[in-house]
Amino acid sequence: MSRLKLFSLDAGAAFAGRVAAALGEPLAAHEERNFIDGEHKLRPLDDVEGADVYFVQSLYGDDYASVDERLVRTLFFLAALKDAGAERVSAVIPYLCYARKDRRTKLHDPLSSRYLASLLEAVGTDCVVTLDVHNLAAFENAFRCRTLHLPAQPLFVDFAAAQLKGDKNPLVVASPDVGGVKRAEAFRQALGTRLKREVGRAFVEKYRSGGALTGGALVGDVRDASVVIVDDLIAGGGTICRAAQALQAGGAARILALASHGQFCGDALANLREQPLEALAVTNSLPQEEEGALQVVDCAPLLAEAIRRLHDGGPATQLSL
Repeated sequence: MSRLKLFSLDAGAAFAGRVAAALGEPLAAHEERNFIDGEHKLRPLDDVEGADVYFVQSLYGDDYASVDERLVRTLFFLAALKDAGAERVSAVIPYLCYARKDRRTKLHDPLSSRYLASLLEAVGTDCVVTLDVHNLAAFENAFRCRTLHLPAQPLFVDFAAAQLKGDKNPLVVASPDVGGVKRAEAFRQALGTRLKREVGRAFVEKYRSGGALTGGALVGDVRDASVVIVDDLIAGGGTICRAAQALQAGGAARILALASHGQFCGDALANLREQPLEALAVTNSLPQEEEGALQVVDCAPLLAEAIRRLHDGGPATQLSL
């Protein structure tokens, strides 16, 4: 494969710098200009003709830019890379926006994850790499270009093993809702293999309609146990809060919560601080600052390894297992 080039826009430069350091490659130069009317101009300054280009940028909204603004900038920059002659352009998007709306639950619902895939493909994206999407089957089926899905599970198994070192309580892995049972089961098996211990399972009943959460019944025995809650995303925090309360009521001795992506919208972090959580860990797929019980697990080396394997011709798909 041709020479490797690694880009990010200003908003993702801090995280992309960590990926670049793990990869041993510099971030390539680019230009961003904003015009008085709100439009913008983006272009690579490094020569990319014939290059194998990787663009690293999570797609999320915050106080500085909406998710839609970041998405449009990403699409325009990917297209500019193709127009500049890049041989292959891969979008490395640790947090992929619009991935939660992956099926119709009401009449005339949109399939936003499929529309996002069409947009990325329309600008010439050859490969999309992401971390722990909400629905893996929907993600894989939405794209016609190559995709590489990276689970954060190995990172969190390492984290949980360190937290549980010397723990003599029964161990249980819990899903905070029925929809996450498959994810929690995969983590339970991996943690049991790592610790060479039997690990139980549990889940908490949850229903969501119109943004309102109901339910909260606990299924599984957690009395006197150390319980690890596993989820893909914390947005408003209500799901984890309800799960922690149900586990405490069920007699859990210790409760840890792990989530691949931490949005922490509104008062989510403040509400989570009030829960009986000994530790709360997320990756840095979204900008994070460690505070209190919140701990950040670095996913940059995992993404760097994925880029290295894609550039060298494999074996990249092994990272998706």
